[in-house]
Amino acid sequence: MKKILFLMTLLVMGVSFAFAQTNADIKLDKTTHDFGKFSENSPVVSCTFTFTNIGDAPLVIHQAVASCGCTVPEYTKEPIMPGKKGTIKVTYNGTGKYPGHFKKSITLRTNAKTEMVRLYIEGDMTAKDAK
Repeated sequence: MKKILFLMTLLVMGVSFAFAQTNADIKLDKTTHDFGKFSENSPVVSCTFTFTNIGDAPLVIHQAVASCGCTVPEYTKEPIMPGKKGTIKVTYNGTGKYPGHFKKSITLRTNAKTEMVRLYIEGDMTAKDAK
């Protein structure tokens, strides 16, 4: 009887250890996007970052926070299963901003091995065309 209890304890410990070792892991297609030059006449630009869960547990993005209100991230809300992909669409709105170079960051908080990832967008908004 003691031997059976001992074996069951080892089995439970082994299963617990195996579950404890599962982690989500995020791999992004890129961490920076450069919009290049665009006109103040069309001040709203967007790009999409694609990521893959390269871990062995579901990946969850808890939060995506932009460095300012002119930048809005939209991201896949549901858990991303191992091997599957998700997206983060980032929109920059230069309306009312001074023309010139900008660089903004988006901080992702996830349940991945690396819990925090930072993305960057940048570009050069040129002045409105003279009429």
